[in-house]
Amino acid sequence: MRAARLMNDDEKQREKHVTGATIWLTGLPSAGKTTIAYELADRLRADGHRTEVLDGDEIREFLSAGLGFSREDRHTNVQRIGFVAELLASNGIKALVPVIAPYEDSRESVRKRHQTEGTAYLEVHVATPVEVCSVRDVKGLYAKQAAGEIKGLTGVDDPYEEPQNPDLRIESHTQTVQESAAALHALLTERGLA
Repeated sequence: MRAARLMNDDEKQREKHVTGATIWLTGLPSAGKTTIAYELADRLRADGHRTEVLDGDEIREFLSAGLGFSREDRHTNVQRIGFVAELLASNGIKALVPVIAPYEDSRESVRKRHQTEGTAYLEVHVATPVEVCSVRDVKGLYAKQAAGEIKGLTGVDDPYEEPQNPDLRIESHTQTVQESAAALHALLTERGLA
C-alpha cells in the first residue's frame, strides 16, 4: 500500500487556480453587482485564475431572449444561468454571476444544483439600499418606473427577497469598488478558492 503524497506549495497554488466555483452576486438593480464582478474578475485573472463573468443583461439578450419578467420567467432565467455557471465552475472556471435573482427559492435551487454536483457555490448579497440604487440608476430604470413607463422593477413595485444567510454581505454604498472586490477576494481565499 502506497502512502498518499502531500502536495508542495506550488502544487497547492496550481490546484487553487484550477478549482472552479460559482460566485453569485445578488442585489437590486444598480446595486453595483456587475462593477464589483468585473473588478474581481480582473484581480483573479491577474493571479492566473480562469474566470468568466455571466452578466445578467448579456444572458437575457442571448441565452434567455424571449423571457419576460414574470415570476416564472425570472425563475427560468435564474435556472438557465445557474446551469451554465455550474458547468463552467465544474470545469475549473471561476464563474462570477452578477444577476438580481430576486426570489430565494430560485437562488436556493441553484445552490442545491451545485451541492449535488459537488461544485463550490458562494452567494454574495450586494446590499445597497434602494434609495442609493435609484440615485445611481445606471440604466435609467428607476426614472422610467417613476414616470410610469415601466412596471415590475425589482425592489420597487416587484419583490426582492433578500438573502437571509449569504456567504458575504457587501454594502457597496459604504466602500469603494476595490474594497468590495477585496472583501470578496478575501472570502475566496478563506475558502481555498483564490
